[in-house]
Order: sequence, then C-alpha cells, then structure tokens
Amino acid sequence: MCVYNSHCDGHFAKQFGAGPPDNNKSLTRQTPTQTKKQTPKKVSLENNKMLEPAIIKTKVAPQFGGPALEGSEDSDTGIGVCGWILTIICWLLVLVTMPFSFFICFKVVQEYERAVIFRLGRLLSGGAKGPGIFFILPCIETYTKVDLRTGVFDIPPQEVLTKDSVTVSVDAVVYFRVSNATVSVANVENAHHSTRLLAQTTLRNILGTKDLHEILGDRETISGSMQAALDEATESWGIKVERVEIKDVRLPVQLQRAMAAEAEASREARAKVIAAEGEFKASTALKEASMVIAQSPAALQLRYLQTLSTISAEKNSTIIFPLPIDFLSQFMR
Repeated sequence: MCVYNSHCDGHFAKQFGAGPPDNNKSLTRQTPTQTKKQTPKKVSLENNKMLEPAIIKTKVAPQFGGPALEGSEDSDTGIGVCGWILTIICWLLVLVTMPFSFFICFKVVQEYERAVIFRLGRLLSGGAKGPGIFFILPCIETYTKVDLRTGVFDIPPQEVLTKDSVTVSVDAVVYFRVSNATVSVANVENAHHSTRLLAQTTLRNILGTKDLHEILGDRETISGSMQAALDEATESWGIKVERVEIKDVRLPVQLQRAMAAEAEASREARAKVIAAEGEFKASTALKEASMVIAQSPAALQLRYLQTLSTISAEKNSTIIFPLPIDFLSQFMR
C-alpha cells in the first residue's frame, strides 16, 4: 500500500534541499520498520535541546579557578545567622553584667605588642589592635598577643660538607622581628620555630656551595646571602630577618694539624729566603768595604781600633792583648 506523507516531504526538503515529490514518480513506501528507526532520532534531538540550558548556565568562577553554576553565591560572606545571634547574646550578657564585665572585656597590650582578634574563628577586619586598650566580647572572641621586638636565636652547630669535600662545623646567630602581626598568626602555626628551622637548612645549603677558604675568609658575603634568602622566604610569614652572623667555624683535628704543619713549613721557607737575602746583601757590603780598606792601609788600623773599643765597652771577662798590625804583617810574609 502506498502512503503519501506531507511531513516526510518537509523533512526531506530540509535535509537534502529537495522539493515535494513529482506526481509522475512513484511514491516511496513507508513500512513500520522505517517509522521505528526515525523515532529515536527525534528523541535524541529533543534530548540535546533539553541539555542546552544546563550548558549555558555553567560558567567559570575566576575567584575559585573552577566551574560554578550561575546564580551560586559564595557562602563565605559573613558569620551567618547563628553568629549574629551569638553576638547579640554576648552583647546582652555584657550589658547585664556591667560593670563587672569590663574586667573581662577590656584588655591592654604594651607599646611593643599587638593583639590579633578572632571572632567565632574568623579574623576581624582592621588588622591587629594596639598598643593600648581594646575591647573583646567574651565567649565568642579570642586574641593572640604578638611581640614586635627584635628577637635572636642561635643556630646550633651544623656539620656541612663544603664544595672541596671538607667537613666543617658552623654555627651562627640570627636577628629577626615580626613585621606583620596578623600574617604571622594567620599564615603560619609557629613563626619563630619555623624561622629557626629554615635558618638551619639555609645555612647548610649556602655553605655547601662554598670552598673552605671562602668560608674562612669571606664570612660577610655568606652572611649577606643567607640574610637575603631568609628574608625572602619568611616575608609571607610576617617575619623580617634583620641580620645574620656566623659565629664560629670548627675544623677537624687532623685538618687543623695539617693546616698548622703547612703554615709552619711556609713560614720556615720564608725565613730561609729572608736569611739568604740578608747574607747576600751582607757579602756585597763586605766586598765593597774590603775594596775601600785595600785602597787605604790606615783604614784597616782604624777598623782595628774601633773593634777594640767595641769589645772594651762591654762588661765581660775577656782579656785582649793588642798587637801592632805591622808586627803581624811580618809573620804573614
């Protein structure tokens, strides 16, 4: 049985760009199997249209770095309804128990201290409080005191293998202070202990790239590079490293003996060179003096008398019998 369907003509026209079928041509047969095959295609198109709204509503939230649904609100906007209720209750408690509540609510910090206040676990805006008097609500607010004075700690002796494979023990001292009280409390668990451990590892890393003679003779450069590295690393902790000084460099006993022997041999060599130079200059001077004395016989007599005068000026038990030089010259002939 031949069935003509106008809906099929529109469907074919949209897909293949063809017009309605010619009456002269034979009409296509539609069997139940063909009708069943076309039904899933319509369902799939409808499913795609149903998924389109969900795709359009999805956007990227730049503050979180990931996808978020449109219309979603950030839950971290305040302390919430329960927080406000507790705050109101605390204010009522303070007003009811006045003036005794003033002894609990008012706190004082020194000139060199700051107070970091948390309300229901959240950091209060406005930064650290102080110096002087400040107010806290009981039960819902806590505070932490931070000392801003310059502190100092010793780096325990560190066994370091230098660049030229020599084991040395080096200790140092670090001067630091808290530059940002809020950051030092909120960003790190224990800023002082963390800075201490970081200073130990930084000392080992820097000395491991130096030779022994650089460690012994160029301590200021090593201290400066170590201070710059620590200051850069602890900036996010609210810590300012002001100064780093290397206290002592301990060498092994065998290495000390070897260096002492080397230094002693070097000093002996320099002493011999100096003595040889002195002998050379003395011999040159004696040669010139002998040439002068040979030209004048009276000069030898004067030198003889000068030698006798020098010997007699000293307090000694030496007995000298002077003889005329002419008398000795006869025996020499």
